[in-house]
Amino acid sequence: MLRTTLAGLRARKLRLLLTAVAITLGVGFISGTFVLTDTMDKGVAKTFERSADKVDFAVFVGRDSAEKGVGAETLSRVRAVPGVTDVHGMVRGEAALVGKDGKPVGDIATLGMSVPTGRLLRYNVDKGRPPSSGRETVLDTDLAGREGFTVGDTVSILDDKNRPHRFTVVGLIDFGIDQEASYRGAVGFDPATATAMTGAKTFEEIDVAGGSRAAVDAAAGTSNLVLTGEELAAKMAREAGTDTKVIRTGLLLFGLVAMLVSALVIYNTFTILIAQRMRDMALLRCVGATRRQVFGGVMLESAVVGLAGSLLGLAAGVGLGTGAFAGVRALDDSLTGAGSSSASLTVRTIVVGLVIGVVVTVLSALLPARAATRVAPVAALRSELEPGSGRFRLGAPRAVIAAVLGAAGLGIGVLGSVVMAKGQAAMFVVAFAGGVFFLAVVAVMPALVRPLGRLAGAVPARLGGVPGRLAVANAQRAPRRTATTTIALTIGVGLMSLFAVVAASGKATATHKLEEQFPVDFQIRTQNEDGTVPRALAATLDRRPEFTHIIQMRSHRAQVAGRNADISTVTASALGTIVKPEMKEGTLDAARRPGAAMVDVDTARSLGLEAGETVQVKAARHTAPMRIAGVYAPGAGVDGIVVPEPDFTRYFGVQDPATIYVKTRNGVAATHARRIVEDAASPYVAAKVDSTAEFKESMTKAVDMLLMIFGGLLGLAIVIALFGIANTLTLSVVERTRESALLRALGLTKRQLRRMLSVEALVMAVIGAFTGVVLGVAFGWAATNAMATDSVFSLPYLQVVAFVVLAGLAGTAAAVMPARRAAKTSVVESLAHD
Repeated sequence: MLRTTLAGLRARKLRLLLTAVAITLGVGFISGTFVLTDTMDKGVAKTFERSADKVDFAVFVGRDSAEKGVGAETLSRVRAVPGVTDVHGMVRGEAALVGKDGKPVGDIATLGMSVPTGRLLRYNVDKGRPPSSGRETVLDTDLAGREGFTVGDTVSILDDKNRPHRFTVVGLIDFGIDQEASYRGAVGFDPATATAMTGAKTFEEIDVAGGSRAAVDAAAGTSNLVLTGEELAAKMAREAGTDTKVIRTGLLLFGLVAMLVSALVIYNTFTILIAQRMRDMALLRCVGATRRQVFGGVMLESAVVGLAGSLLGLAAGVGLGTGAFAGVRALDDSLTGAGSSSASLTVRTIVVGLVIGVVVTVLSALLPARAATRVAPVAALRSELEPGSGRFRLGAPRAVIAAVLGAAGLGIGVLGSVVMAKGQAAMFVVAFAGGVFFLAVVAVMPALVRPLGRLAGAVPARLGGVPGRLAVANAQRAPRRTATTTIALTIGVGLMSLFAVVAASGKATATHKLEEQFPVDFQIRTQNEDGTVPRALAATLDRRPEFTHIIQMRSHRAQVAGRNADISTVTASALGTIVKPEMKEGTLDAARRPGAAMVDVDTARSLGLEAGETVQVKAARHTAPMRIAGVYAPGAGVDGIVVPEPDFTRYFGVQDPATIYVKTRNGVAATHARRIVEDAASPYVAAKVDSTAEFKESMTKAVDMLLMIFGGLLGLAIVIALFGIANTLTLSVVERTRESALLRALGLTKRQLRRMLSVEALVMAVIGAFTGVVLGVAFGWAATNAMATDSVFSLPYLQVVAFVVLAGLAGTAAAVMPARRAAKTSVVESLAHD
């Protein structure tokens, strides 16, 4: 039996090749994910090891300490430890680099960091040297490249009070081992200057060269934590490894989707192969093969195919992971470190790839193998119909299962999207409902093949003549086979449709909220959270006839009912006209009265405040009563506790606004208005101008980029599904050899035969894509509704139509090789085929 199975594999190697390809793609994606993230981890770990080698000990503030960092007194004690040769107190804070346009670079202020000289310098100096005086600075190499600065240039940097200072650039440094510095960009100073520029009161970390562990521990005190250089390297690698864990988890989810689709393709392939070999297996039974031997032969065949596909997948995964690593390094080398770029293929990756590939293949072939054992020896004496052909009837058990799963999926979906409180939990419930309902679709799909086939084939049957009508009939005559083939495509297209709907709805919701709750054209602010914009700028803009509203937002930290809270105010004329918070309790008019306030829902919950109660506010020189007149929903451009302008001034005195919002008069060109605002803000270096239109554009680009990434990852599942269509057609060509020859003998040309098979693939692809689009849009709506109470549903019509069209074109392309093979077959030899 073993020799028979191996001989059968050699005889059907071409038929099984496409099955192995499905496994190869799935395993390749999963193993490539491990290769990519393992290689990244290895490179980052090497970088951190080299950096931490320069440090003997590092002192951090303890988790249970009330301090935000390590104090200066600790630095002095550590410096006095016998044997300590050097100490560096790492300073870290905001210090915004001013670009050549006179404004701070980026949307977030660059980091200001202390850069030591000597042994404790942990960063690579790409050009120049570290700073050694109060008038010198170094820049992050990538930041300098983006902004056009180099060694010898003079730059302006803002301190923590947004005052500009001039520095000479003496070096370019790679801050890549610091994830935040790499993301935001960084400027470096000597330790004393870094403290002055950032306003830091404590040290982020104290690095120590020399000394003993016991002595450094004693000097650091019980409130601080001391790590050795090796422990520091492990800590840094562990923190950076969070990025690779997120990447790995995300990619593996898409890999599992690919393996699910692969399993469907394999199941369908073995089902067809077993059905086509019915007489062969019956003959084996006639000559003495037992049911167990037949079952074992099929399982051995699946294991061999799975092993071959998995080995090829591992090889593909190494190439995929290496290429992806090179791409990630080109985009952001801080994620890859400075280690070797050679692929990291671990034993874990090999074992996981082989186990997943073989197990998925064997499990997928389990049901077809059981079907093979039911073949009676007498079947060798009769000619069977095409497997799976004939009208499909939805039996009672299948109908009950489909009804129960469908009702459960719909019920759970309604629970998540309508009944439950909106948020992450509701979205998870909707996702689970989608999975349950999909199982119902799988159960009922064979019964849907004929009606969906008529719908998908209406135009091809009308325009394609006899070949078109034959193709539509072929796609419908084996409902089980077509259903299993198309459901794989349904998964990929359904998930892509779901992401497209959620993305479009997210953009529509954000735009609606922005336009409805806070319809302004420009925002002027500083990069740092505590910064303010001169009120003289607001006065300048207020005199311009091009603007209808100049809105000032002020904020101050104070004690309310004995707890710290943010108290803010907004220009009185804008409250209720431009700034329109949604009141949950109380009224806006009541909150405008002297001594009153309104608070957002989250702040009210955290501080335990309720509408109608009176609390005490500890102001600059006195304590005053404040009555909570209303509770509002967050998201209207204000947050925290909002009081009337006169009350805010009475509590805290006259203050500059944290943000200025500008509303343009109708008819004023956006470019003209933008130029006026920028000219007015130009004397104030820290003031940055942003437009609502630019915010919408950046948000749209970010969502579109995310959708493109998801689409690319899900594209693998669709490619595997298309291989399944090609596989089904290839096997169908073999089993319909005599039928095709008879059609040729009756006058069907080679070109018409190829067209017939292409249209058949087109119909199957459209059935799968249409089903996926319907499911994706339906559960996209449910997911959107589960996000938030004010979510706006948006259907991306063009994208949805494009998914169906592209799937149809791809299905047609998948039929090219099977169609060519069918057309090349000799008519005479095919008529003699048995």
